[in-house]
Amino acid sequence: MKKTYQITEEGKHELEAELDELKGRRGAIAEKIAEARDFGDLSENAEYDSAREEQGLVESRIAEIEDILLNADIIKAGKSSKVSLGNKVELRTGKKTVTYTVVGPVEADPLEGKISNESPIGEALMDKKVGDSVTITTPKGEITYELVSIK
Repeated sequence: MKKTYQITEEGKHELEAELDELKGRRGAIAEKIAEARDFGDLSENAEYDSAREEQGLVESRIAEIEDILLNADIIKAGKSSKVSLGNKVELRTGKKTVTYTVVGPVEADPLEGKISNESPIGEALMDKKVGDSVTITTPKGEITYELVSIK
């Protein structure tokens, strides 16, 4: 059974841009490998090993992105009274307010405010309504947030 990846339209565009950038690097990596071969004995050639390792990493990421895009299920976030994938939520605890976008695990990036629906915060938020309290267990202990808005 094929795995489907739930991503937003924005996430799809970001992956497509990354894919183009990685495919553009293929030529430069091939040149590095060719140059390193010219240095002689490949068994003791650090430049060759480094270039081959870089090529392997780039090719595996290209394959991963192509698989995600081929099996992508685009999230269409609409106005909803409950939190679902693609929604931007505003949470408040005391005087602190945070905003997150709930996305699939593929495009989750907490530093950019994108949290996975499979993360502890994402799981706790799913199907909640504005005004609900959400208690999330973190390594620092339990934190209770009030759901202020859903966009």
